[in-house]
Amino acid sequence: MAHDTKKTPDDFDASGLVRISEAAQLAGVGRQTVEYYILLGMIDPIRPEGSRARYFDEALVRRIQLIQKLNRSGYTLQAIRQT
Repeated sequence: MAHDTKKTPDDFDASGLVRISEAAQLAGVGRQTVEYYILLGMIDPIRPEGSRARYFDEALVRRIQLIQKLNRSGYTLQAIRQT
């Protein structure tokens, strides 16, 4: 029997944060997509002071999902970024 590795909102840890790979899975996109949105300034991950690690809360995951939905609906990333 195969294990289902699909992430759910229950995968947020006690702090309510997940790392980039988990955020991508929760949002239903690839890690590169999340990296691209960060590069464009469309999302701003949480970075604890003194750390290079990037964390995402539920609101950021929902933002990634919204960007995807709008982009699939025909909006350009530039137009979405301006909102």
